[in-house]
Amino acid sequence: MRKVFAQTLLELAQADERVMLLTADLGFGVLDEFAAAYPARFLNVGVAEANMVGVGTGLAEAGFIPFLYSISTFAALRPYEQWRNGPVLHQLPVRLVGIGGGFEYGANGITHMGLEDYGIMRRQPGLTTIAPADARQARAALQETYALPGPIYYRIGKNDDAEIPGLDGRFDRASIETVLEGKEVRILAVGSIAGEAVAAAQLLHASGVDAAAAIVSTLGPTPATALRGLLERFPFVITVESHFVAGGLGSMVAETIAENSIPCRLLRCGVDTMPSGISGSEAYMNRTYGLGRDEIAQKARALLAP
Repeated sequence: MRKVFAQTLLELAQADERVMLLTADLGFGVLDEFAAAYPARFLNVGVAEANMVGVGTGLAEAGFIPFLYSISTFAALRPYEQWRNGPVLHQLPVRLVGIGGGFEYGANGITHMGLEDYGIMRRQPGLTTIAPADARQARAALQETYALPGPIYYRIGKNDDAEIPGLDGRFDRASIETVLEGKEVRILAVGSIAGEAVAAAQLLHASGVDAAAAIVSTLGPTPATALRGLLERFPFVITVESHFVAGGLGSMVAETIAENSIPCRLLRCGVDTMPSGISGSEAYMNRTYGLGRDEIAQKARALLAP
């Protein structure tokens, strides 16, 4: 998604002089075209994410729409206090872009695994939090939301080639996009792990389980009406996210079930232990923590077993 993000941002900058791009010494090769086209609107602040948020806050106060680019764990965690006290408290149009959430940088070890980013972001009132599932949806999300008032956190995946079958780039902050119909169990997924979740639903269909799959792309504010309507139609729901189970999509769904007394059993698929000392490719890490398609399908069968 990151190349599509960079290209879409370049197009937005061509149409809107307020768009700026800041990086914390990352993204070379991806951001070069923007830097060459608009050198006066491109800043490399160095390995200084907290300072980058401070600079972005000042630029937003001056009337710009700054996009701040870094790896998800560095974007979300290092400058969190500055992010809260600047753009969030003052409701400024700063856009924090976290690249490669979950295990997408899994080979680099735990320091580079973004497993709590949108969980802490969605706790801040007035902060829009978006995690597209594939490149086409990322493009649509950026086009629709870049000029919104207030701050935004985008979790953008690394893979530019993956495409979720049936999604067709659809994005609506208030909606949840169904990509596979079914009646027995609903799988809800967010972000780039959605490819494995949809593949798991297809495996279930092939084995005689009538599974549905849908994509949640907005985690803050909660798409409450759409989520409530969807949950009321299914006795079993499984959430899938490349994120700690606490605070993310699974928590959002659990809150909605509890607050509305919905008779729906929930299974949260995510990371529930600290992956300290373990590293590897994204596919290996997903399988290890139960987020591969086969593992998700197996959990669904166990949930439905009498």
